[in-house]
Amino acid sequence: MMLRPLLSLTLGLEAILLARTLVLIALIPPLARMLPGARSSTEPAPTQRTQRPSGHDIALSLGSSWIFALGGAVVIQADGLGLTRLIHEPGSPWWLAPLEFVAVLLLQDTLFYGLHRLMHHRLCYRWLHQGHHHSRHPTGWTAFAFDAGEGLLQAGFLVGVVFLIPLQSATLLALLLTMSAWAVVNHLDPVQQSGAPRSEWLGRWLIGPTHHGLHHLRPGRNYGLYFTFWDRICGTVEPSA
Repeated sequence: MMLRPLLSLTLGLEAILLARTLVLIALIPPLARMLPGARSSTEPAPTQRTQRPSGHDIALSLGSSWIFALGGAVVIQADGLGLTRLIHEPGSPWWLAPLEFVAVLLLQDTLFYGLHRLMHHRLCYRWLHQGHHHSRHPTGWTAFAFDAGEGLLQAGFLVGVVFLIPLQSATLLALLLTMSAWAVVNHLDPVQQSGAPRSEWLGRWLIGPTHHGLHHLRPGRNYGLYFTFWDRICGTVEPSA
């Protein structure tokens, strides 16, 4: 019976996802404060607010992780049956992995931009995206805090990729790690990074905590995920980003 191993895989992946979240939230903020120009944790900030995760964000993050765990379990079972397009055999040319990596990031960034704008539509926002915007000043937990509908859409992209696009399994692992770490980086406290010029942080064309933090303050701007060019092309970039 396939249901029992699916449930076991989901439970195991949920434990892995929880550990991933705790490790990234613990490691990335102090590492980011070591960047040139970033404000140290002991240096007084220009505002008095504190960056503490809300119970709402933690609960949503834990809930949505079950959706991603179930999606991962489906992929593992389907791959065992030969139904995915994952490539496990060695021998691919050296340039294929970085090409796959960049191509999937660009694809996700493009699809996410359109989806993100749609989720902010008044007919969709309450059901798909309001939970993620509960905190105007996000933390690492906000990075994974999704309503169930948004969680299904985000996990659905990753599941769809392995069924539709030939991808080396090592590339998929690198993508998952990059996506998770970048999500936490985007939800760092911009105040702590306020002293670091963009060229020293993530650059003009890469999205970081300042760009995405402005989206949480002004939700009608800065919809991008990894790169700023769709915001620039479509006129939704915040001028101060």
